[in-house]
Amino acid sequence: MISGVARPRPASNGMNISLAPEPLFHIGTFAVTNTLIVAWVVIAVLLIAAYGVRKKLAVIPRGLQNLLESVFEAALNLMDSVTGSRALSYKFFPVVMTIFLFVLLSNLIEIVPGLGTIGIREVHEGREIIIPFIRSSSADLNVTLAIAIVSVLATQIMGIAALGFFKYAGKFIIAPWRSPYIVGTFVGALELVAEVAKIISFSFRLFGNIFAGEVLLTVALFLVPYVVPLPFLMLEIFVGLVQAVVFSMLTLVFMKMATTGHEGHEEHAH
Repeated sequence: MISGVARPRPASNGMNISLAPEPLFHIGTFAVTNTLIVAWVVIAVLLIAAYGVRKKLAVIPRGLQNLLESVFEAALNLMDSVTGSRALSYKFFPVVMTIFLFVLLSNLIEIVPGLGTIGIREVHEGREIIIPFIRSSSADLNVTLAIAIVSVLATQIMGIAALGFFKYAGKFIIAPWRSPYIVGTFVGALELVAEVAKIISFSFRLFGNIFAGEVLLTVALFLVPYVVPLPFLMLEIFVGLVQAVVFSMLTLVFMKMATTGHEGHEEHAH
């Protein structure tokens, strides 16, 4: 893991502010951190909810099914505005909606009561600190990096499936004699670098926003634990929703671009 060896750092006022996820216990040499446990809890919630809804599907929707169908239909309509095709929206929907739901629930974990206050007490450098049980998995760079890799890999797979391996690879590898002044060769190389840069951009954007919000809430709850933090809680709900939408919509846009050949880009430009 990126930060598996880091230890919690107690602040001068007794708060435990750590950039790295805190390990709760070890399985052999593998550190099980609070963010890893929260990530698996989110996955379990999504799996149980999906199984429960699937088991109770009815021809005439009622209650929760009716609500979910309305939400999914609205999401598909939004995706249609990007893809321009309901068929493509159906194709991308499982990946995009899964990323959206996972990121959204992971983000909203930070408003759960007990953030940074309920955990294991340890003595570190002569001071007693708390290793919290609850920490948003989006505040762990390991998790956001994993989601970013899944997003980018899914985009490449969609592109190869739609265009074929050699045609898709032709977006990045362009022979110098096929482009005047070998401009196309450099453009292809830049496209390849941009695909790698997406991973860095995705992971650090989500991590930075959620970690900053978590620190803000921890400080606010420590200093004024009652009414004053409420506006910050509302702000973090909004930020969590926006970050989930941004992450999933960017994934959708990149998938649409990946499944469009050079001819489609040129027609769009004209």
